[in-house]
Amino acid sequence: MSLSVHQFPCLSDNYGYLLHDTDSHETVCIDTPDAKACMLEADMKGWRITQIWNTHWHPDHAGGNAAIKAATGCTITAPAGDAAKIEGIDRTVDQGDTVMLGEHQARVLNVGGHTMGHIAYHLPDAGLAFVGDALFALGCGRMFEGTPQQFWKSLRRLRDLPPETMMHCAHEYTQANARFALHADPDNVALQLYADDIASARARHQPTVPFPLARELETNPFLRADNEDMRNRWGGASAEETFAKLRAAKDSF
Repeated sequence: MSLSVHQFPCLSDNYGYLLHDTDSHETVCIDTPDAKACMLEADMKGWRITQIWNTHWHPDHAGGNAAIKAATGCTITAPAGDAAKIEGIDRTVDQGDTVMLGEHQARVLNVGGHTMGHIAYHLPDAGLAFVGDALFALGCGRMFEGTPQQFWKSLRRLRDLPPETMMHCAHEYTQANARFALHADPDNVALQLYADDIASARARHQPTVPFPLARELETNPFLRADNEDMRNRWGGASAEETFAKLRAAKDSF
């Protein structure tokens, strides 16, 4: 595999990602939380940023677009649904579109809910997905713009990816998410073990991201809103209603 992922912390709790293809020598910056940090990390790796792939419009995801483009001449791909709020776009994409890094293809998934147009990038051959703020380890993004029906559909779309997919989200929120998850699903033994692993990792100042989708399928309460135990505990006549109750509870937790 000629793809290399470089993950680095920036801002207060963001992760930046550089995805590099050693064959074509192309490098994509997935979101631009901090332009200086993104370019410094690329320079340290000896890589030149040739593309930006934005997941959504929030400033800690697209705020570095202009500076990076000015410095590198890179092209910017961004979600069609958020395009009016993103600077410097060369191409807009939505569900079913594809983008290329060298010979590697990424499928675009519409995962709106956190923002209306939020997208994710899935590279099936590499087993990688870059999901922005749609999904976190043991959590999901706050529902700023979408509806429970929309967001649940988005989470199901991510849930349907191959379970071995390594999910790359944009924030180190996992320990806080674990506290709510244990509140939401206290009898889940797999979750209890996961929470212990998270606490151990963070005590050693290690990242909890990326994470395999398979573990989230067992433990993430937001991906399990159609589980009978979750519905019995949280109520709701449908998975969408149960998800809405979980999201509202997390917002005030």
